Amino acid sequence: MNPKVDFYFTKAKQWQEEYKKLRSIILSCGLIEELKWGCPCYIHHKGNIVLIHGFKEYCAVLFFQGALIQDADGILIQQTENVQAARQMRFTSLAEIENLEATLKAYIFEAIELDKAGIKVELKKAKEFEVAEEFQTKLDEMPKLKAAFEALTPGRQRAYLLNFSQPKQSKTREARVEKYIPMILEGKGLND
Repeated sequence: MNPKVDFYFTKAKQWQEEYKKLRSIILSCGLIEELKWGCPCYIHHKGNIVLIHGFKEYCAVLFFQGALIQDADGILIQQTENVQAARQMRFTSLAEIENLEATLKAYIFEAIELDKAGIKVELKKAKEFEVAEEFQTKLDEMPKLKAAFEALTPGRQRAYLLNFSQPKQSKTREARVEKYIPMILEGKGLND
């Protein structure tokens, strides 16, 4: 157990017992506990394996390369259609975690083996994502913006492209593009 992560388990008003059980199960699999993105993250060597996080209706374990896990029980969930690699195993009670403990451990060990073998989900390239017309117009008008965008990591590029293309109305897409131009020019990602 990493003392830097303890606060996550003590601050929780909801899911506290479930979090503690998940932590115990995951640590019994030999992973190292770290704090990443404000959540308990469990790593093997330097590879992220699973993350514990919670929402109003459920708590979950997120497998970073979950799309590769042989999910015979069909319990892993892709949060949105745009999530390429990660998959969640969701829980709504302590009893549910206890019932699925063997499966959870099996999935963790499979994820560790995938990490050891260096197997990762082949992510779509930023070029394969739709570029909102409103953003393309700005890229064409502003060479500095285009250069700054191309200098971003592929993950940051994907996040912006998805964010800009989601709204149905052109006015909303345009407003989003305008809002994030300064961040792109500073070399920052959508969530930095």
